[in-house]
Amino acid sequence: MSSFLALSLAATLAAAPPTLTLEDALNRARQENLDLKAAQARLAQADTASRKAWSNYLPQVTVNGAIIRNSIEAVIPAGPLAPVEIVLQPRVQLQAQGQIRQALIAPQLWAGIQAAYQAERVAALNVEQARREIFFGVAQAFYGTAAQAQAVTVQERLVELNTARAKDTKVRFEAGTVTRVALLRAEQDLARAEQDLIRARNAEASAKLVLATLLALDDPNFNVAMPPEPQVPEKTDTDVLVERSLEQRADVAAARKQVELSQTNKRGVWLSYLPNVQVSGTYNINNAAGLVGSNRIWLITLGASWTLWDGGLREANLAEASAVIAQNRALQRKAELTARQEVNTAQLDLESALANRFKAAQAVELARESQRLTEAAFRADVATYLEVADANTALTQAEIGLVAERLQASLAALKLMRAVGAFGARPLTSDLMVEQSEAPFLQPLPEQTKPTQPAQEGPQDAPRQQ
Repeated sequence: MSSFLALSLAATLAAAPPTLTLEDALNRARQENLDLKAAQARLAQADTASRKAWSNYLPQVTVNGAIIRNSIEAVIPAGPLAPVEIVLQPRVQLQAQGQIRQALIAPQLWAGIQAAYQAERVAALNVEQARREIFFGVAQAFYGTAAQAQAVTVQERLVELNTARAKDTKVRFEAGTVTRVALLRAEQDLARAEQDLIRARNAEASAKLVLATLLALDDPNFNVAMPPEPQVPEKTDTDVLVERSLEQRADVAAARKQVELSQTNKRGVWLSYLPNVQVSGTYNINNAAGLVGSNRIWLITLGASWTLWDGGLREANLAEASAVIAQNRALQRKAELTARQEVNTAQLDLESALANRFKAAQAVELARESQRLTEAAFRADVATYLEVADANTALTQAEIGLVAERLQASLAALKLMRAVGAFGARPLTSDLMVEQSEAPFLQPLPEQTKPTQPAQEGPQDAPRQQ
């Protein structure tokens, strides 16, 4: 290879935009998505709730000191009242105090600590749900961008075909074998195809902008690799999927934990009727010995407090806590019903999408055969150019329709996985506060052996009963 060709090849490779895979996109979203970073920051804030609750129960240590300038100095001179001079109040008084307090019996704090841990779990589940929704949005945008890229390829092929057809028609017109109407129609078809290509490229650029925003990319100049088509198991019973959804969805788990949290808060109100007991120790240092004859004094206090009546505040708090429990139970029931409805709807949508994809694949095969036969007839001067143009348009529309139906089938499968709680999911039994290093993954659905399979081509896209 000559040096010129080598340099040209190197320049071409250097100028080629990078190709992004679905796994790359999900990895990038996990590391750079701004919404996910904000959610993780909220989780870090919520993670301090238990430490704040424990701070009220753990020992409290305080130290303070003071320098006091008194206007009058009080001294008992040595004599009949005291064998030595006793300074009651020096002109300049120096004092320091150290104190430690420890709650021994604090029933309301016990419930507060438990509630803090539950609140952290609720926050972790909410962040996990937000994380799954972010990854689902990235996957949707990625599949949409890939579909737009396929549509551009179809339109480019149509432009090439119409360009060749326009040139051939012009030669035939100059030779006098076709009319000027046929030439005008060929030029119109080429112009229309070029307009459609511009629209398709703009739609692809718009889809890339959306994906780049989700991935926090400054430059949307990249290509996307065709992602694998997500598959779901055949003939899976709806009740099995619903049960899996109620077990694996983070929003349902968060709603349940929210009910437990509200019940713990109400128990804390009940515990506020009990007395509190605490012990404290104090150590004082003063530059005046006083009547006790020592400038160092310590004391230990065992104290108890019991609020017998607070003006009805606790009764109001009980009524409020009961209402919160009723509200959270209703929200839990709504979350469970929503999960059930989304699973059923996703199954129906997937069934329709697979059927439509199969029909679209059949339509492409028929359109290809029709275009081939019409092209052969035109070359044999049996068919007119209008028939060829109509056949080409029908094939293009069928191919674009197949691209759209494949996208809808992929999105429907992703929505079913999302409804079941299997897309981009971490097990809810794990520590959701710990960020995982690996990429998000698809948990297999019941009776499923592989999370993804390559997309099928052509008429093999047969519908399958779910």
